[in-house]
Amino acid sequence: MTDRRFHFISGLPRSGSTLTAALLRQNPRFHAGMASPIASLFDGMIAQVSAGSELASTVTPAQRARLLRGLFDSYYAEIEAPVVFDSNRAWTANLPALMQVFPEARVLCLVRNVSWIMDSLERQVRSDPFEHTRLFNSPGERSTVYTRVEALAGATRMVGYPWHALREACYSEFADRIVLLDYDLLVQRPKDVFGLIYDFLGEDPYEHDFDAVQYDAPAFDQGLGTPGLHRVHPVVAPRPRQTILPPEVFEKYAKLSFWRDLSDSRAFRVVADGESKADVPEAEPTDTPVLQ
Repeated sequence: MTDRRFHFISGLPRSGSTLTAALLRQNPRFHAGMASPIASLFDGMIAQVSAGSELASTVTPAQRARLLRGLFDSYYAEIEAPVVFDSNRAWTANLPALMQVFPEARVLCLVRNVSWIMDSLERQVRSDPFEHTRLFNSPGERSTVYTRVEALAGATRMVGYPWHALREACYSEFADRIVLLDYDLLVQRPKDVFGLIYDFLGEDPYEHDFDAVQYDAPAFDQGLGTPGLHRVHPVVAPRPRQTILPPEVFEKYAKLSFWRDLSDSRAFRVVADGESKADVPEAEPTDTPVLQ
């Protein structure tokens, strides 16, 4: 489909990216899913034609862009939807190349208080104490909650890498192509948030069913040793809970929500009405969301 449009889903883990994809795919114009392999193929193809490769001098910049676009066309060739959302946390680290290939693309970036991301992953680990998940590389990393959280926060690891990539994207020359969607606001006011997503994408509104959401990836999750990691609740709603993290760990990672103050960034953010880019709310937002 030559006139197909591509957009992207990125941001932080355990922050609603799978939920967002599951809701978007309710619209028959859209196709969306969990993380695809295209980001790795994209980077690998660039590596094959970069300096140091014998192929570097034989492939022009225009050819490189067409080859990279061809990855998407080939991977999604069997999909009939005119709008495709490709999901991967690496896209925010590859905006310069991505935006040259898809100049009209937009990136939906899901965010969440990092302490609650760590809490969610720790719960996932504890939910099956007879399984050593592949989230950790050694017995030392998985030995205690302290080592587990520290490992996940590493600059190249599951939480640290997308956090750094997102911060880079928010202050890049392509920051105005991304919108940050806070998980808490999404589950509290899904209809309002999705209305703003459609405005940001320039798409006609669609009536989503927030009480009948379906998505699961049991084979993928089982391969990671994390059953249920990508299973979404059928009803979009807040689910308050007490953290299982030690107090000092929770406090440490709660300070990393840099997107609460984007006064020097051109990135868009869905916020509660009345909240400025520099506000740090003391309570969960309840006002009508706006695109800022």
